[in-house]
Amino acid sequence: MKHVVSVDWLFEHGTDDRMILVDCRFVLGQPDVGRIAYEKDHIPGAHYLDLEKDLSSAVTEHGGRHPLPDVDALSRTFGRIGIHSGSVVIAYDDQGGAYASRLWWLLTYLGHERVYILDGGYSKWKEAGYPVTDEPPLVHEAQFVPKVRGELVVDMEGVRSRQGRPGTVLIDSREARRYQGIEEPIDKTAGHIPGAVNYFWKDSLTAEGAWKSAEAQKERFGPLAEADEIIVYCGSGVTACPNVLALSEAGLKNVKLYAGSWSDWISYPDNPVAVGEE
Repeated sequence: MKHVVSVDWLFEHGTDDRMILVDCRFVLGQPDVGRIAYEKDHIPGAHYLDLEKDLSSAVTEHGGRHPLPDVDALSRTFGRIGIHSGSVVIAYDDQGGAYASRLWWLLTYLGHERVYILDGGYSKWKEAGYPVTDEPPLVHEAQFVPKVRGELVVDMEGVRSRQGRPGTVLIDSREARRYQGIEEPIDKTAGHIPGAVNYFWKDSLTAEGAWKSAEAQKERFGPLAEADEIIVYCGSGVTACPNVLALSEAGLKNVKLYAGSWSDWISYPDNPVAVGEE
C-alpha cells in the first residue's frame, strides 16, 4: 500500500535517523485523554501532536469545528518536532486512523510526500509485543518549508459552485444515520449537503481494524472510477481524511478535502440541507 506501513515494518525501521514518529491519539469531547494516554506510554521516540491545539486553528464563526491551521504556525509545529524535507513521518492513533490521517493529509497538503499511517495503530503495536515507553523523545528541531498544494482543498464557496456539476462527486464520510439526518449528536443541524453520497470512513477498514488493501478500496469506490473530481467532507474535516487516503490507495485522482465540512456548511444559514438517501 502507498500510505500504510505495518507494525513489523516500523519495528525494523523505526530507529532510522530520518524517521519521525507522531502519536495523534485524541478523543472528541475529552481533549486531554490523548495526551494523558501518550504520557502513560507510547512508541519509543514518538512525539505527540494534539488535534485541537496543533492540527487545527481556533474556532470562529465559519470554518467548522476543526479549521485548518495557519500554514506558518503548522510549519513551525512540524519543525519543532524535527520534520524536514528528508524526514519519513509515521503517524498513529488508537481510533482507526482518523486522527493520524488528519496529520497525513496536512503534511501532504504542505507538500511533504513521505508520510505514512501505522496499520492497526497503537493497539496493534502493543498486541505485537513491541516496546513502549513513558520517556519523552529526543528533540532535534528542524526547519520545515511548506510547499502548499492548494489544489487539494476546497472551501464552502467552491462546494456551492460545483453542486450539480457533471463529473464532480461529493462524498459525506459520516455514519449513515448522521448523513440521513436521523440523528446529529455533535452539530446543530442534521442532514447532509444536497447531492452528496455516503461512504462511511470506517468502511476503509476491515472488521479487525486494519486498512483494507488497495484492491479492496478500488472495489469499494468502484462507482466513482469515472469521476472527474471528488470532494470529501465529514463533520469537521477530520474523519474525511481517511477516506481521502483510501481514495488515493484506490488510484482515484483529483480528490479534494472540504476542510470546513458539515460544521462549516451549516454555519451559513442560506445553505440548503438534505435528509434521507440520495
